[in-house]
Amino acid sequence: MEHRGQKYHRGRLSEAIREEIETILEGELGDPRIGLASVSSVVMAADARSARVMVHVAGDETEAERTLEGLAAARNYVRHELAERLQLRKPPELYFQIDRSDQLESRVEELLGREKKRRRKSGAGGA
Repeated sequence: MEHRGQKYHRGRLSEAIREEIETILEGELGDPRIGLASVSSVVMAADARSARVMVHVAGDETEAERTLEGLAAARNYVRHELAERLQLRKPPELYFQIDRSDQLESRVEELLGREKKRRRKSGAGGA
């Protein structure tokens, strides 16, 4: 059973990590592969030894993949910076992932819109 204080601490830590990585992405990484990217969220593991960093990338799929490669190459630098800035003895292992939630959301809305149209047509034709 997890204590409430640990859960609260992990939440605060993941938000602090998100902000710091966002700052690093904005101006400190000189890798040309990294495009226009922002950190949407950081999901910490229960033991706080690893973190999944969800990154939103402006552009197409190839741009997203190139950005992911650049971030993977900069992983150790980012971990080192987090350790210094947040005074962490053992910063979490970082795993970067493309955040596709906006694409999924628009797809769900599209499917719901189609279903509404389909129901209107069947309701109007049957009456």
